[in-house]
Amino acid sequence: MASGGSAIRGSRVGAGPMGEQDRGFHAERVAVSYWDALGNETVRHFAANLPAEEIPETIDSPSSGLPAGRDKENPPLVAKMEPYKTHLAYVKERRTEEEAEQLLDEALQQLRVRRGTAASE
Repeated sequence: MASGGSAIRGSRVGAGPMGEQDRGFHAERVAVSYWDALGNETVRHFAANLPAEEIPETIDSPSSGLPAGRDKENPPLVAKMEPYKTHLAYVKERRTEEEAEQLLDEALQQLRVRRGTAASE
């Protein structure tokens, strides 16, 4: 005598009164193509009864990581990246000593006005 699971021989575990079509395996779907700036095509499938406004206009392309749109002729542009700035580039942007002293004087003057000590001097 063999003992084991409670499934009847030949039946699928988890099978119920619903068929595969009711569970969504063969539900009607719509294929939507997306293209990125490099020309890669990505096809996504959505339910046929999904309203058109719920289908996204852009996605991230899995092959390139770039944004992909539904218009093949005008895909989204690659985002512009700012070039890496070296330490010397930041040093060149620093203010001169005169500008720094003027900013410090203005900040101290505003602080004195807020505290009310400017009137007592």
